[in-house]
Amino acid sequence: MSSDKDESGEPALRIWKIADGAYLYLAYYDGTKFWLDCEGRRVWAKWPANSSLDDAATLLLGPVLGFFLRLRGVTCLHASAVAFDGRAVAFVGDAGAGKSTTAAAFAERGHAVLSDDVVALVERESSYYVVPAYPYLSLWPESVKMLYGPAKKLPTFSASWDKHMLLLNENKLRFEEKSLPLGAIFLLGERSSDTSAPFLETPTPQEALVSLVANSYASGLLDTEMRAREFALFGRLLAAVPLRRVRSHEDPAQIEAMCEAISAEYKTMRDRARSASIQIPQ
Repeated sequence: MSSDKDESGEPALRIWKIADGAYLYLAYYDGTKFWLDCEGRRVWAKWPANSSLDDAATLLLGPVLGFFLRLRGVTCLHASAVAFDGRAVAFVGDAGAGKSTTAAAFAERGHAVLSDDVVALVERESSYYVVPAYPYLSLWPESVKMLYGPAKKLPTFSASWDKHMLLLNENKLRFEEKSLPLGAIFLLGERSSDTSAPFLETPTPQEALVSLVANSYASGLLDTEMRAREFALFGRLLAAVPLRRVRSHEDPAQIEAMCEAISAEYKTMRDRARSASIQIPQ
């Protein structure tokens, strides 16, 4: 059952296992329904008469995809990711934290976008790769206005959803089509009214692990064994990939200052990692 609520206070999503656990049944508050086979091979959808294929596709390519990949054994973060010098940098956070907005701001600075909302992770020989998704970003109207001004017009995903689609190619922005090794994770935390914001902090290992677990997709589906495997994966990931918590200024118009701080911190981490890898002759 989802922790998100609709206007009447009911859960936005209810989930059941059916047919002796062979399928997942997802029922959204608007009447849209999905059935997923638990081998992660097939998905079916049905939507009410007052909805549309576009509405169903918005859910399918977002949260339902996170569930589907989880069934295939792929761990996904609730995050957006862009490319930095041949590596992926992920922005992790709760709904409304500014993940897509931050990715869009970096896209405007020349960084290629890998994924938005669902960041799929693949472990390969002690490295962790981000798999590219779709060549667009999903932005709320307030973000569009802040980044591009009131004259910017972007299409919505559907007639009943307020989010707008920033198509990368049509806006002369770049999309990264190949998987990239994960270079860093930035956790978008609580905003600050302090004039010195943004702040970059290094959480404790325990805090970092909890933050990834809290922002993994479909964690409610995990049994004890699957949860143990996820904890082990995140533990290995955090031993190899640095994580920083970002507390941006509460004024979203100061996003450029946050981008500058993140860029500087990433450069510092990259240079430190390169120095550590240099072999000193005996």
